[in-house]
Amino acid sequence: MTAADGPYDGTPEGTPEAGGGPKDARGDDARELLPTATPARTRAAVRELLRPRRALAWTAFAMMAAATAVGLLTPPLLGHIVDLVTDRRDAGALTLPVVLLVAVAAGQGVLTAIGRTMVSRLGETLLAEMRERFVERALRLPLDRLEKAGSGDLTARVTRDVSRVAEAVRGALPQLASSVLAIVLTLGALAVLDWRFLLAALLAVPVQAYTARWYVRRAVPLYARERIATGSQQQQLLDTVSGAATVRAHRLEALHAGRVDARSRAAVDLRLRGVRLLMGFYNRLHVAEYLGLSAVLVAGYLLVRDGSASIGTATAAALYFHSLFGPVNVALVLLDDAQAATAGLARLVGVVDAREQTGAGRPATGEQGPRPAVGVSVRGVSHAYEPGRPVLHDVDLELRPKEKVALVGASGAGKSTLAKLLAGIHSPAAGRIEVGGAAPDESGRTVGLVTQEVHVFAGRLADDLRLARPGAADEELREALARVGALGWAEALPEGLDTVVGEGGHRLTADRAQQLALARLVLADPPVAVLDEATAEAGSLGARRLEEAAERALEGRTALVVAHRLSQAAAADRVVVMAEGRVAESGTHDELRAADGPYAALWRAWSAGRAADARQDADGAGRPEA
Repeated sequence: MTAADGPYDGTPEGTPEAGGGPKDARGDDARELLPTATPARTRAAVRELLRPRRALAWTAFAMMAAATAVGLLTPPLLGHIVDLVTDRRDAGALTLPVVLLVAVAAGQGVLTAIGRTMVSRLGETLLAEMRERFVERALRLPLDRLEKAGSGDLTARVTRDVSRVAEAVRGALPQLASSVLAIVLTLGALAVLDWRFLLAALLAVPVQAYTARWYVRRAVPLYARERIATGSQQQQLLDTVSGAATVRAHRLEALHAGRVDARSRAAVDLRLRGVRLLMGFYNRLHVAEYLGLSAVLVAGYLLVRDGSASIGTATAAALYFHSLFGPVNVALVLLDDAQAATAGLARLVGVVDAREQTGAGRPATGEQGPRPAVGVSVRGVSHAYEPGRPVLHDVDLELRPKEKVALVGASGAGKSTLAKLLAGIHSPAAGRIEVGGAAPDESGRTVGLVTQEVHVFAGRLADDLRLARPGAADEELREALARVGALGWAEALPEGLDTVVGEGGHRLTADRAQQLALARLVLADPPVAVLDEATAEAGSLGARRLEEAAERALEGRTALVVAHRLSQAAAADRVVVMAEGRVAESGTHDELRAADGPYAALWRAWSAGRAADARQDADGAGRPEA
């Protein structure tokens, strides 16, 4: 989102090379990951989502319970058939039990399908609402908080964690509900047959309980660490790929490859530890199964020998316990998915609960009334991305209402950092910034920011524009485009404002994308605007057109323009020159040229460069073709 600070080397402030970003010179990771909710808070968040849907939840539970209860009729019917065969009854006696078995199978299938459908509907509804809350809150988080965490952390949560939770909701939740019901009701059925069968079956419970506890105690922290390692891995990949040009220029390929390798190895090691943990979990489950089944068979043998139970009853008991293998194993095995999903859910809830940015970053809604003219006051502001490495030193600056101030200086002078502070992306380490008498992060839609890195969202061009004002009419969109000189090419698109742009649609050139951003600024209509080298991406042919568009977009606003070209400074009401994080000069273009200070030197160098380019172009135009 942020732009390079100066017109000379293109190295953004905040990168390791510039010495102002979130990592120090050793490359140590100093990022502050977004918060993760506690287990108690995660459970409370689920209850909050579930509360308005209690009727659906209870109905789904009743259908699943009915399906399980119907299915429990199968072992007694099979046991009855065994008794009939043992008593040498005629074949006609088997007709009714067989018909009942078919009816039980059909009834259980229908009830299970209805119950699981309702459970899935409930889970998908909860997941959809959680996603909406996550996205809404992520968009309202303070931008400096997101920058400190890095895009990798947020990307991992919105992709991997959401996928894990979604998989659990679609698969694990219905199966787990069905399995728990089957376990409880089957144990009850064993007690109905004979309490001694239940006692024998319960011999497996201590082993299963120990296995579950053993697994959970190890899985919860392991999965949490694995999520963090995956986020760090993604962040390192993003940093390396996005900064590839700088990495190559400084011959840092081996260093960055080593960092990627180290973070990848850490993530893979944690995944392998999870696999080994799961294998130990399965081995312990098998021991419990064999122990319980052996106990039930021995109990059946003893009861039949004493005449306390028939062979059919013992058969039903053995079938009941054998039928527990599936539900118990599913319930315990689903602990793996449950722990992974719980870890992911805690990371989503952590973002949902995170302190949101008050006002800033929220899209404007409803009708836009006239904006009051406000000034900007910067008093004694200092800032550092890392302790001991200040980027700004005791900066004082005043912008009068509707005054346009150009900010110029060499790369690394602190221009972009001051622009971010004024826009509310960061909070100053010392000093105070007031926009219309309030801090930037308390001023709602008071400050609009446009940088050189513009994102064109996938979708209709009209929808992209309405991000700035959701209720804007088509005529308002056209007026905004016309104001920045973009209406002609916008209406010339294949489907006009309904043309799909961005990823998978019509690709916009850099200057057109920037005009789109300026049109959004017009629609949002903030009284204060910050342009951080917003015309730097345009080539020489589009530069003048973009500068004119920016001039029209800034009309009637208080504006701070980080100038990529000094022609912008010349057109400003006042020019502020920064050097080494301090204000070196301030005055009009003519005053600073006459003062023969830093600005005059910059102007001479820039003018000489333009003259040289003009001569080169003239020589090329006059040279005959070969």
